[in-house]
Amino acid sequence: MDKISFWEFERVMSCDIREKRDPCIEICFSVENSISYRDCWMGKMIDRDTGKSIYWFGLVPDGSQAHEFTTFEEFVSTCVFHGNESLKELWHRILILSLNGGTVEETLPYYLNLS
Repeated sequence: MDKISFWEFERVMSCDIREKRDPCIEICFSVENSISYRDCWMGKMIDRDTGKSIYWFGLVPDGSQAHEFTTFEEFVSTCVFHGNESLKELWHRILILSLNGGTVEETLPYYLNLS
């Protein structure tokens, strides 16, 4: 499990995924000291209907806390964690488990060089 800076996270999420072979970013994460938010997912992909990027969360396995946003700012600022905390507010407690299926150590430099 790794922590990355919010700046690094912003850089990853700012990548133009339309230019990638696999047009999505998937991040598996947990919230430190949380029973509810372990093995959560978030990412960025292309909306099939609009062709535009969307940002998303899959916070629990049953899909009851799945959320989609059209802007990065809305994605990080909306209170989706227990309805009263945003990703930006919780960033200091976010542990990255994987970044597009790889470790942060092996995958983060690739995204930082693309931005």
